[in-house]
Formats: sequence, structure tokens, C-alpha cells
Amino acid sequence: QVQLVESGGGLVQAGGPLRLSCVLSGSVFGIRAMGWYRQAPGNQRGLVATITRGGTTNYAESVKGRFTISRDNAKNTVDLQMNSLKPEGTAVHCCWAETIDRYFRHRDYWGQGTQVTVSS
Repeated sequence: QVQLVESGGGLVQAGGPLRLSCVLSGSVFGIRAMGWYRQAPGNQRGLVATITRGGTTNYAESVKGRFTISRDNAKNTVDLQMNSLKPEGTAVHCCWAETIDRYFRHRDYWGQGTQVTVSS
């Protein structure tokens, strides 16, 4: 059974850093991309950052220059280093992975989410 397990959320003051980590456990044929999305109360889930197996990254405009996503393909992990955090970044942050099977069919997996709270 494939699972995504996040860690690293918590409470931080505005302007401070926080690092999120996620590991995919279980057997998969391949992982095409991993990343992070977030959802604040009353809002839809939105992109934070993604990274492909080859290292191509994509960031939400609101986090460019402040956040860095990285990935370890051998360990099936993805990390998100968040710097200069803002109160509007308070949200549940969810890990995401796009996997493929031997027939190259795609499937998305989601973690349960970790709360990030930025105090002003």
C-alpha cells in the first residue's frame, strides 16, 4: 500500500523558516513528480511547488524566491524549505506524488497534510 507521510509542520513567526519533509512508502513502478500543495480555511487547495524526477521545478508565484523544493529519488522523498514565511501562508500543506505503473498509467497520491501556522 502506497502512503505519503509528511513531517515538519508547526508554528513559526512571520519572517522565519520552516522545513517540510515527505516520504513515499510502499512499492511503485515509478514516480514521475512530487510536490506540495496547501489549503487554507475557506480556500481551495493550491499549488506550492512541484519537482519532476529529472529535477524540473515549478513554484507558485507567491513563493518564488522564498521557497526551495528538493527531492531524493533514491529515497522517494521530497522536501520544502520555506523561508521568509508570511501569515497568509497559514494552511494545511499536503504532499503529492504522481506515480506510473508498468503500463505507464498515472496515479496521484496525497498525504494527510501537515499544519503550518505563521503568526504575525
